[in-house]
Amino acid sequence: MLTKKYASPALALAVLLGSCVAGADNSVLHDIRGYTSSDDGLAAFTVLVFNDAGRVVATGDSALLTAYPEATRLDGEGKTVLPGLTDAHAHVYGLGLLKANLDLTGSPSVEDAISRIATYAASKPHSRWLLGRGWNQVLWPVQEFPNAAHIDAVVGDRPVWLRRIDGHAGWANSAALRLAGIDDNTADPVGGKIVRDENGHATGVLIDRAMSMIGAIVPAPDKREFRSTIHSAIEALIAEGITSVHDAGIDLVNAEIYLSMADNDELDLRIYAMIGGAGEVLDAIGKPIRRYGNDRLEIAAVKIYADGALGSRGAAMLEPYSDDAENRGLPFWTQQELDAQVNKANSMGFQVGVHAIGDHGNRQVLNAFETVQGGKPSPLRNRVEHAQIISLQDIPRFSELGVIASMQATHATSDKNMAEDRVGPERILGAYAWRRLLDSGAILANGSDFPVEYSNPFHGLYAAVTRRGRDGEPEGGWYPDQSLTRSEALHSFTLAAAYAARQEDRLGSLEPGKWADFIVVDRDYFEIPESEIDDIRVLQTWVGGQMVYEMGEGE
Repeated sequence: MLTKKYASPALALAVLLGSCVAGADNSVLHDIRGYTSSDDGLAAFTVLVFNDAGRVVATGDSALLTAYPEATRLDGEGKTVLPGLTDAHAHVYGLGLLKANLDLTGSPSVEDAISRIATYAASKPHSRWLLGRGWNQVLWPVQEFPNAAHIDAVVGDRPVWLRRIDGHAGWANSAALRLAGIDDNTADPVGGKIVRDENGHATGVLIDRAMSMIGAIVPAPDKREFRSTIHSAIEALIAEGITSVHDAGIDLVNAEIYLSMADNDELDLRIYAMIGGAGEVLDAIGKPIRRYGNDRLEIAAVKIYADGALGSRGAAMLEPYSDDAENRGLPFWTQQELDAQVNKANSMGFQVGVHAIGDHGNRQVLNAFETVQGGKPSPLRNRVEHAQIISLQDIPRFSELGVIASMQATHATSDKNMAEDRVGPERILGAYAWRRLLDSGAILANGSDFPVEYSNPFHGLYAAVTRRGRDGEPEGGWYPDQSLTRSEALHSFTLAAAYAARQEDRLGSLEPGKWADFIVVDRDYFEIPESEIDDIRVLQTWVGGQMVYEMGEGE
């Protein structure tokens, strides 16, 4: 760990709190292996100087020790320092819920999932609803959706509602279906599907917009519970080296809690929040909120959904699914409806990020941006969230329109076991196409979409560089021609992510004048074998020149 060379414990505390102490205006972190992205490429340094206002003063070599003789010295003991990592698409409250509710992530079979449900139900005898997330039928020996009867066998007296790993399908028991008024005669909503068996009976699985039929009746948490859930997520994130999150789709309660937390100095990382939809919540916020709470919070973007997800075949495709010839997915809007929502948000000064998975969804979003932006880039830097399956002819449009490709590297390594089955050998060439997008001139911002994927950003860096799962498969990588270099991957989690939020003037790199958001890790990201990237552990996390996390003994 870093050796802190302070004159006294009181001075140590003052420096950690960023107080103005005589002789301690600057701190010099030396004997480090430092790396940062910059507009000129990757820069390395052995000394980092930052001030008690939380800003970077300088990076360089040991000459800085002479240049700042009165500064407080922090001995880095040869450890590696990187800029704080940004997750450019995630769900903070969703991560907290996953920790509080039933987690079915990685469940290898429907039988295992049912066993976990039974155990969880027994541990929550007084809960009116049983909630959870994480099941994925693609991982099961029989890759079919589950049904209500599976849950009814172990929990029949209380409603159960379990979201799929991607959040685009839900699995309910009969009690939940009854409370929602869903039966065999209930019509599918636009952009949603009630899965039915061969006899037309509702099975208990709801896809995309149909999920709201149950979601609307699930009891809402009170604000105290909501706040506690966010705190637990933030605590986990800073321990993984994440200093900023683009929270992709918050409601009004979430916005109010973030503002209150910022007022009370409770945000140990930076939140760039996207309002969920261009409706009532956007109207209530009214105008973008920038640099709030000492630059810990911004609510300056709007999140819209264009389609569903690949795993549940809700992603909107130009042609039918290769493994479901009658299905082209679930577009959520007509082109005119989507254009109107983008135009409304942009005209109010909000950036727009649109969830698009399928090639039809991506084309529809690019068409909307082209129309609203008048065929040229916008200073608002609109974004496509996921940009997962793209027609090859649409890839150059990202750069032409100045549209950010907000992608998630671990989606590729999680989806590799089913993606080509869904779209076939030709369309897969435009899928998870990071290299093609970069080479076309697009800006690629990386994230995880947690809790859909694990939040640890080093899993994402590993996936971006290797195109392999954490089990090391496939050997050589899955479509390895689309992989990123280590510097490109780091750039996508730092400076490019900051650019995607219009924050590159103060975040994303360790350059003079920017916030001193950095992490100290246990090995050199650029020197270790690529197979070890996902094993990197965070020793310390600093935000605005203050240490907000330090690994304890035994961790």
